[in-house]
Amino acid sequence: MSFLVMGECVADIVRAPGAADVVHPGGSPANVAFGLARLGRETTLLTQLADDAPGRLIAEHLTGAGVRLAIGGVPERTPAAVVSLDGEGRAAYAFDLVWTLAAEEPPATPHPIRHVHLGSIAAVTGPGAATVLALTRRLRATATVSYDPNVRPALMGEHGTAVARVEECVALADLVKASDEDLAWLHPGEPPEAVAARWLALGPAVVLVTRGGEGSLAVTRQHTVAAGAPAVTVADTVGAGDSFMSAVLDALAGRDRDRLAALGADELAGLLARAGAAAAVTVSRSGARPPDRAELAAALAGLPDRAVTSGRGS
Repeated sequence: MSFLVMGECVADIVRAPGAADVVHPGGSPANVAFGLARLGRETTLLTQLADDAPGRLIAEHLTGAGVRLAIGGVPERTPAAVVSLDGEGRAAYAFDLVWTLAAEEPPATPHPIRHVHLGSIAAVTGPGAATVLALTRRLRATATVSYDPNVRPALMGEHGTAVARVEECVALADLVKASDEDLAWLHPGEPPEAVAARWLALGPAVVLVTRGGEGSLAVTRQHTVAAGAPAVTVADTVGAGDSFMSAVLDALAGRDRDRLAALGADELAGLLARAGAAAAVTVSRSGARPPDRAELAAALAGLPDRAVTSGRGS
C-alpha cells in the first residue's frame, strides 16, 4: 500500500542558548513522511519546495530516506522557522512561510494510495489548504485519513475561524492526533477527554492526545486508554509528535475504517507504547530524526513488559 502525505516542508533554524544556529529539515507533514519512510513504508509527499539551498537540503533529506516527492508549485523561497529552545529543550516557533499548493490530481504512486495524512499549516492556510482538502475528500472514498492540527498560533489567524478550519479537517479524518498544547489553544480550559469526545462525534474512530513527558491518551467510542512516557534524556522536542504520528500510522497500516473503529483497549495500549517509544528516540537527539525499524525495535525492547503492536500491517 502507499501513503500520501500532504503538507509543508520547512527549514528549521534551531537556536539554543549558548550555541550556534543549526539548520534541520522540518515541517510537520514532511517529518511524518520521513518517519514513515524510515520505517519502510512506501510514502509520497505532496509539497512545495524552492530551488534554493534549504530546499535542496530538505529534498536530499527526504529522498535519502526513500520519500517520493511530488511538487505542487515552486515558491520564491523555501519556508523557514526559527526554532528557539529553552533550557529544557522545549521549542517555540517563528515562521516565514507562504503556502500556495496547487494540484488538480493526486500524484501518481507505485501502488494505490490507501492512507492520506494531512495536517499542520498546510491544512488550514490558504490558498493551498483548499487543494489539500479537495484531494482528501476525493481520496477518502478508497483511503483512510489521519490529521494532526499541530497548532501554530502565530499562523492560525482569528481563533473562531481557526477552530472551524481545524474541525473541518477533523470531520474528514478517521484518526486524529493532537497535543495537549494544541487542545489548550483550541479549547481553553476544557479537559482533553472532553475535546476528544466532541471530535469523535464529528466522525473519527480514534483520537490520540500526546502530553509530552506525561505520556499519551487514546480515546474511541468504546475505550479511553492512557500510557506513560518512557524515561529519556531530552536533547530537544523538535519532531516528537511527528515521530509519534508516523509510528501510529505504521502500526495501523492496512486497517480499514471498520477495523480502526474496532480497536480494543489492549491494542490501543500497545499502540501508545509503540508511538511513545518512537517519540522518545526522537527527543533523545537533536532535530526531527525519527527512528528506523531497528532503532524502534531496540527502544521497544527496553520498555517494561506490556502489549505492543507489531507495526506490520498488510
